[in-house]
Amino acid sequence: MVSRDFTAKLHRLKNLYRKFPEGAGIEAENFSNERFVRKNWVDKTVTPWKKPEPVPDWVPKKWRKKRGSLMVDSAQLKNSVRVIATTRNSVTIGTDKKYAQIHNEGGVIKQNITIKAHSRKRKGRTENVKEHQRKREFKIPQRKFIGESAVLMRRIERFVQREITAILK
Repeated sequence: MVSRDFTAKLHRLKNLYRKFPEGAGIEAENFSNERFVRKNWVDKTVTPWKKPEPVPDWVPKKWRKKRGSLMVDSAQLKNSVRVIATTRNSVTIGTDKKYAQIHNEGGVIKQNITIKAHSRKRKGRTENVKEHQRKREFKIPQRKFIGESAVLMRRIERFVQREITAILK
């Protein structure tokens, strides 16, 4: 004869199995948010994020952006990381921000910009500059904050072990 206590434990284990993707997703979201705080990526080793290049002196002060913490100016990217999809056996976290991929993977952004017609003073005389196109390249260093990680997998395993231990006590 099966005891009620044993049946209750089996029922709680069954519920844990159903809710496992949700719990794993929360662990993954927290891990991603922690990357923004610690400014690094952790897999088997710790990889610190690269610091931004200093703004050149020739850039006018009014164009220089006042920076907050690295990768956290408005916190929109950090706050956008969430569970995108869950199945019985998997969970996917991601973001809807278009610029997230270039920050996570690094790369080069190439764009053509239009310089409007303007005048400038040079050596005591005024020069008129016609409207023209200029090519710009922005090198974005990789600052990974989302993806597979050995440390994240260990955290998820410990989460499951804690839950199972709590149920079987």
